[in-house]
Amino acid sequence: MNPVNDMNSVTLSNLKPAPGSRRRPVRLGMGEGSGTGQTATRGQKGQRSRSGDGKLVGFEGGQTPLLRRIPKRGFTNGPFKVVYQVVDLASIDRVFKNKNEVSLEDLRIHRLVKGRRLVKVLGDGELQRALRISAHAFSRGAKEKIEKAGGRAEILARRVD
Repeated sequence: MNPVNDMNSVTLSNLKPAPGSRRRPVRLGMGEGSGTGQTATRGQKGQRSRSGDGKLVGFEGGQTPLLRRIPKRGFTNGPFKVVYQVVDLASIDRVFKNKNEVSLEDLRIHRLVKGRRLVKVLGDGELQRALRISAHAFSRGAKEKIEKAGGRAEILARRVD
């Protein structure tokens, strides 16, 4: 006889809770015969006995909440923060072997940058030939390496095209 098909084996199809471990849910407010009629286990009167009793998270019974007692600190310039996509010189040198000019559109076509966000060229790696690179910003090292190789770094307006 195969032990897998044995009657005592436990499978998802024959799982049952232990006897007495599951009780019927209490049906609150379902008449006097239910044992929880009239006030439905909410006590007599008061805020907690009414419908719509919910209080906001952090409510401290009229005391000034913790969130308002702690002082505010710091500053964020989030809406005006400038976030660049970065491209390093090593990637540009590797991808553009037979081009003299590198534009934003070229960077997008070769998937070095995504979408229409601002682009900054960083000086990681070396440039083997003169390239004219257009981007919104250049690091100091990148600019020096491009000019040392005989190329030009053209800074574009910050308006995203």
